[in-house]
Amino acid sequence: MNRLVFTALTLGLLGLQAQPYPPQQPYPQQAYPQGTPAMLAPQQLDQLVARVALYPDPLLAQVLTASTFYNQIPDAAGWANQHSNLNGQQLAQAIQEDNLPWDPSVVSLLPFASTLNMMASDMNWTQALGNAVLAQRNDVMDAVQRQRQIASSNGFLQTNAYERVIAEPGYIQVLPVNDLYIYPPIYDPYIVFGRPRPGFFVGGAIRFGPAVTIGTFLPFGWRRPEFDWQRHNIIIDQRPWGRTWVNRQEYAHPYVERGAPVAGPRVERHEVRPVPPPPARGREGRDRRDERH
Repeated sequence: MNRLVFTALTLGLLGLQAQPYPPQQPYPQQAYPQGTPAMLAPQQLDQLVARVALYPDPLLAQVLTASTFYNQIPDAAGWANQHSNLNGQQLAQAIQEDNLPWDPSVVSLLPFASTLNMMASDMNWTQALGNAVLAQRNDVMDAVQRQRQIASSNGFLQTNAYERVIAEPGYIQVLPVNDLYIYPPIYDPYIVFGRPRPGFFVGGAIRFGPAVTIGTFLPFGWRRPEFDWQRHNIIIDQRPWGRTWVNRQEYAHPYVERGAPVAGPRVERHEVRPVPPPPARGREGRDRRDERH
């Protein structure tokens, strides 16, 4: 039985709970010379963005910008895991008090621990995505739209209780039903970007994690992150995000509001949870805890 049929049976017939992020084959390591990264072809970009293309626009905007600071992602994911007992105002206060050293785009993802863990678990992919965003952002955004068109045409990407899917001439927006709450989607690219078999229940292919309340995190880059798809702009805190491969060393995004950092180095002011060691991975990078026999 091939993987597509097995996954379809698992999600559609057996009704088992989907894992937060279906195991992906690790992205191959790329060689990056001193100059601009090699330009990726459309097919390569389609594969690169597949695992995040269906994220709601505000979360996707944060993921794309944060990926350009890929070297900060593992530490941020560790912090988010250690503070997973906090949420809402308590988490916002911890972010403020701990004087975290990361770029605001990375800090914006701290409420989304599962997203950070996905990025940290495949750093080759995260680095490749970040470099593509810096070197060919227009092409990356076009790839997202191609993938959304496929998922929409196959019936997988639809308006539901969690998000609105708005088809405009030339592009598709995915927006939260309520701007104050974001539900991270859970899906397997092998399913949603493939043509469904007859009788397959397309409505069960995309599921959603717990809601993250955004209002508490406005000082951390959450003032309406969005896209201007027609002009290929990423809008962060009401301003176009302008970091590129050329200006990556000196660019500082002009955030509307940013909490004043606590004086001194990063410190820990809260009880933290121990972070378990990373799971052993079997063939094709699968997490063995997710294997079912």
